[in-house]
Amino acid sequence: MIEIPEDFARGTVAREADRGREWIAGLPTLVDELLQRWDCVPEAAVVHGQVGVVLPVRDGEGRSAVLKVSFPHPGNVHEPDAFAVWRGRGAVRLYARDDARFAMLLERAEPRSLAEVPDVDEAVALAGALARRLAVPAPAQLPRLRDQAEPWATELRADRAELAQPLPARTVDAALATLAELGPDQPDTLVHGDLHFTNVLASAREPWLAIDPKGYVGDPAYDTATLLRGRYEDLLAAPDLKAALLRRVAVFADAAGIDRERARRWAQYRAVTAAVWGRRHGDPDWVVRATDVLADLLV
Repeated sequence: MIEIPEDFARGTVAREADRGREWIAGLPTLVDELLQRWDCVPEAAVVHGQVGVVLPVRDGEGRSAVLKVSFPHPGNVHEPDAFAVWRGRGAVRLYARDDARFAMLLERAEPRSLAEVPDVDEAVALAGALARRLAVPAPAQLPRLRDQAEPWATELRADRAELAQPLPARTVDAALATLAELGPDQPDTLVHGDLHFTNVLASAREPWLAIDPKGYVGDPAYDTATLLRGRYEDLLAAPDLKAALLRRVAVFADAAGIDRERARRWAQYRAVTAAVWGRRHGDPDWVVRATDVLADLLV
């Protein structure tokens, strides 16, 4: 049986309590069953993200693959659906899926990500070019972001009223305006939903492939925000932080073929929600402060 990394087990239990403890206890057996079912042989130790484990394997057809098993959560439901739509075009290929167990057998990419590309502008442009390829017509069963605009606005207003240290009114008002003006007006386009630097991996088949999508449907500009929160040290090193932020927005938008202003506004909205989430869930103070700065400068 596989060994579950201690930090992953500890984090899962801390976040999910008894459900997490029960899932972690059964995870080695679950992985063994999936290895047998999909005729796979482990080739390296388990690695993990925040919500799932990844085991490098060789499958019965001799392919280099990974077995990914995620904690059952609504945010993970549509990941295999997105892979199925893309069919390897700009993303890793889906070889097999078990939706009830939140498990997938996926093409294995290389461990190098866009986070390791020395030039940040180049990394952002590569992400934008990939986002353009991933923006394809979406099937009807995937969740539409436009349907979330009104509930998101209601939640944000409630957060502003309840939080002991709310964001400045102008910052929150700008985010609410984005939801009101851009939220209902979104295409039926598949978007990654979490397109940050470490979710784009190098590959021999294509130069770069996406992993870990959310499988949302809406405005491709929605994916701008996660590239602003990554490699933050590069932004801090710039003599003008706002100019550096807007430059990154412009580089991504131009490469993705999207409107710069929509990209800026969606990034500002998502910075606001990240700042609120950080306050509610105990993000380190420096993370909250950094996110506050992003939300304010992007107004």
